[in-house]
Amino acid sequence: MNTYLRLPAALLITALATTRLCAQYQYPFQNPDLAEEERVANVVSLMTLQEKVAFLTQRPGIPRLGIQTVGWVEGLHGVAMGKPGNWGGMGGNRAPAHTTTFPQSIGLAETWDPEVLQQAGGVEGYETRYLVQNTNYQRGGLVVRAPNADLGRDPRWGRTEECYGEDPFFNGTMATAYVKGLQGDNPKYWLSASLLKHFFANSNENGRTGSSSDFDEQLFHEYYGVPFRMAIEQGGARCFMAAYNAWNKVPCTVQPAINDIAVKLWGVDGIISTDAGSLPNLVSRHHFFTNGTNAAAACVKAGINQFLDNQRPGVNAALSNNLLAEADIDRVIKGTLRVFVRLGVLDPPDRVPYARIGADNQPAPWTTDKNKAIVKLATQESIVLLKNSKGLLPLDKTKLRSIALIGPRADQVLFDWYSSDPPYAVTPLEGIKAKVGPDVAVYCATNNNDGQAVKYARLADVAIVCVGNNPGGAWAKVEAPSEGRESIDRKAINLEQEALIQQVFAANRKTVVVLLCSYPYAINWTQAHVPAILHLSQNSQELGSALADVLFGDYNPAGRLVQTWPKSLDQLPPMMDYNIRDGRTYMYFKGAPLYPFGYGLSYTTFKYSNLKTSADVLTNDGTITVAMDVRNSGKTAGEEVVQLYVKHLGAGAGRPAKELRGFKRVALRPGEQRTVEIPLSAKSLMQWSMDRHSFELQPGRIQLMAGASSADIRLKKTITLHN
Repeated sequence: MNTYLRLPAALLITALATTRLCAQYQYPFQNPDLAEEERVANVVSLMTLQEKVAFLTQRPGIPRLGIQTVGWVEGLHGVAMGKPGNWGGMGGNRAPAHTTTFPQSIGLAETWDPEVLQQAGGVEGYETRYLVQNTNYQRGGLVVRAPNADLGRDPRWGRTEECYGEDPFFNGTMATAYVKGLQGDNPKYWLSASLLKHFFANSNENGRTGSSSDFDEQLFHEYYGVPFRMAIEQGGARCFMAAYNAWNKVPCTVQPAINDIAVKLWGVDGIISTDAGSLPNLVSRHHFFTNGTNAAAACVKAGINQFLDNQRPGVNAALSNNLLAEADIDRVIKGTLRVFVRLGVLDPPDRVPYARIGADNQPAPWTTDKNKAIVKLATQESIVLLKNSKGLLPLDKTKLRSIALIGPRADQVLFDWYSSDPPYAVTPLEGIKAKVGPDVAVYCATNNNDGQAVKYARLADVAIVCVGNNPGGAWAKVEAPSEGRESIDRKAINLEQEALIQQVFAANRKTVVVLLCSYPYAINWTQAHVPAILHLSQNSQELGSALADVLFGDYNPAGRLVQTWPKSLDQLPPMMDYNIRDGRTYMYFKGAPLYPFGYGLSYTTFKYSNLKTSADVLTNDGTITVAMDVRNSGKTAGEEVVQLYVKHLGAGAGRPAKELRGFKRVALRPGEQRTVEIPLSAKSLMQWSMDRHSFELQPGRIQLMAGASSADIRLKKTITLHN
């Protein structure tokens, strides 16, 4: 007798529907309506042991089950598909790939605009899909190794260009925005998968593969771990790369913090990868294990599910020697498979909203006006006005007959190791010439070796000197002691090209310095003498056009610094001192810096008044609104970056002098006043208890400080915390 005839009508309909549904799929995991964990468990159950071992690679796939390989791309400020890192090789007859190229991460941070970062991340996520899915390209991968959530605690760090600065709350906010852009806003599917780098306390290059970053548990939870936690909990990132270094002598690749904190407390359940070389480094550099077998076993048990090295010999040996069980591998590879599900690679294309990106009739996104406009806006917003004595800027092109454009960066757009290959790049010379037109003569000299720079400076109405570091070039090589990059920390923070600035200034007192750089410089002489200084980072394809907009007043700069710029190395603790309480960042800095955290000027002025809070007492799980009136008191439209800092009163010498807890970039017309509101949650004010190993709201008073930088506080108010 047919068993269906014995079922009630409702159950019969359900059973028949289930039977028809199953008939559509060879395996249950292919059913997009099945719960994620069921799909993942089914895939694992179908894999052989050797397929599982092979799946621990950085380009995993299961051809036998029809599961495509999911690769990766670098993407700190655009999909890395070009020089100088030579990413995304040509392969066969495929077309060369250009991608939209934004300012370096440190420059994106200097916008103080999370919305712009989310837009930039969205552009990158879209282009990542396009490159994978368009038949002319079919390269790269849907896992994007970005953003870098490490903190720039020391300006000598060679990879400062990759981070969002020195403040944990700020970095976490910007990283969260970039993650949201990369992953998109669909409730089920990701546009691309954001893989955070490098978990954690990874901010020295010299000796990085065997060094230890040593500090206490409180600093982990209140400083070094904060950007990762925020990007995971608030941004939705579920993947990260473990750092080369150790924390308190335990390498991050096998850190208990991976499972105990990132997985159990923060909710990471996706890809957790090593960095390239980390597996052998555990033996050869850290000397933490005596052989690769033990090292591979420890990585898997710590939660690593993706190796950037050849993992098979070590993992297979660990299985043979009972250092690993198949169940250990089953547990970790589920994380990678969850990413596959969220990217939609197991589903029919008609179910995935991003599957049509890259259809053959679609234009390459990096050629569109929309993408060009986003890059230009991000670049404009990133420019920081460091000095403007006697209103030299903006320049009036109608009153100029000639300009001397001088310096090694005058006619360059330089690209770093993780850059893409843009469809075009506008140099300062090109941008300025396009701005002033043929009626203004622009003389250009890259140096003064033959006296040409000084000659041009004397002849011209104004001199513009473009100087700064070179972030590109051959691996592990720099042009000067003050330069750094991945694998090399800076040996100095003085600007060697300041001698050229002095020569030009002696010839023409109307000199503007444009500092194109990836990290702070101690430009003490320039700050003391030169009337106008602008700063922006390298790399943007719109560098020259955005710079020209600011120089000639078509855009009023409002970028702000995201690091403390010291006057000399004497103001800094030793490079390997990771205890920031010893004088690092604006929170603990000793003495007066050259430029403070949050600093930046405008062509107009702003006045603050009327600081109010929605409540004077803040309790557990509560949030109040901090509001103040900000008025453009000048004659030019502009943007102010309103910054909110807090200080725990009576908290002792170990607490910071102030901590950023909110900010907002606001555009105001001349004379316009706006009430700026910034939310402040009790959760953001909690402190880590070393005794209870948890965050707690400490009862007491806190001082709210609102202003234009960490050193320019305009308004204060005290409120009370109750738990």
